[in-house]
Amino acid sequence: MTSVTDTAGTSSDALRAQRKARRIHALNRAAGTLQIIGLGWLGPILRMAAGENPRQQGLELWRQLGVPLTAILLFIAAWAWLAPQVNTSLGAIPGPAQVWEQVGNLHADHRAERAKEAAFYERQAKRNAEILAKDPAAEVKTRTYAGKPTYLDQILTSLKTVFTGFLLGALVAVPLGVACGLSRTVNAAMNPLIQLFKPVSPLAWLPLVTMVVSATISSDNPTFEKSFLTSAITVTLCSLWPTLINTAVGVSSIDKDLMNVGKVLQLSAPTMVRRLVLPSALPYIFTGLRLSLGVGWMVLIAAEMLAQNPGLGKFVWDEFQNGSSSSLARIMVAVFTIGLIGFLLDRVMLAFQAAVTHTGSR
Repeated sequence: MTSVTDTAGTSSDALRAQRKARRIHALNRAAGTLQIIGLGWLGPILRMAAGENPRQQGLELWRQLGVPLTAILLFIAAWAWLAPQVNTSLGAIPGPAQVWEQVGNLHADHRAERAKEAAFYERQAKRNAEILAKDPAAEVKTRTYAGKPTYLDQILTSLKTVFTGFLLGALVAVPLGVACGLSRTVNAAMNPLIQLFKPVSPLAWLPLVTMVVSATISSDNPTFEKSFLTSAITVTLCSLWPTLINTAVGVSSIDKDLMNVGKVLQLSAPTMVRRLVLPSALPYIFTGLRLSLGVGWMVLIAAEMLAQNPGLGKFVWDEFQNGSSSSLARIMVAVFTIGLIGFLLDRVMLAFQAAVTHTGSR
């Protein structure tokens, strides 16, 4: 009887151990995903809810959430204390309260502009309906609303431009990087050009790109606006180098035995690149893509400011030229927006990398 009881107890302990192991594995996977998207502090909370050591998880929660929040609060306190003591030609540097007030004002401006746009199209539709009611054969005109772009419109314009330039750069950089990594001859040919053009500032590229785009596009109604193409191409020229270099390094560092297996199996060059080279070099490629996207975002703001192309850069420059009492606060709103968007873009790329690559823990 005792033997049967011991056996049943051992079996029950084994089942509990298996359930605990599965729970820990699921929590670790969830914590890894949350860490990637910037919500790693939820991991300790989930572990505490699952019954793990509360003290240990509480310390981890403090490290991941409490310490950053404390640093942010200290930064805001120092900002609020120091800002009034710094005077400029436009007045004192705005503190957190003034900057937050302008966030609300910019959002209110956006809503007011959207209301004007809706009213414009409503009046136009009503007028056209009245014309057609009097004469069904009459030709009516539909005009596009020409109101000023709001702050949110400028953000969307910058995002569209940076992603276009980034994608164009990736389409050029990845194939060239693969070719440089696979062939010493191609690498020797490309290396001088990479070293020559990589340090060139966007401020040097911008006049050249502007002249080329202006000379190439002569239509009054082009598919893409000249300002959009100018900014996107400038982003492409400045952001493709990190991806190209990292791709070349990743491809050249692939295990030679793996390449020899492909040769033994008599794989064609496209198949070898698709099945062996790219999967092995993906971590390097994504590191380059993340760097390129960050560089492209910084380059875009500078290009928009210099060329007065639509976007966040132009918003900053217009507010600087405006010189009103709220201009400094609005510029600081743009600064924080640029930083936040840069952070989110990096997280998006990191999440995409985690979704398509494999590591030792996944």
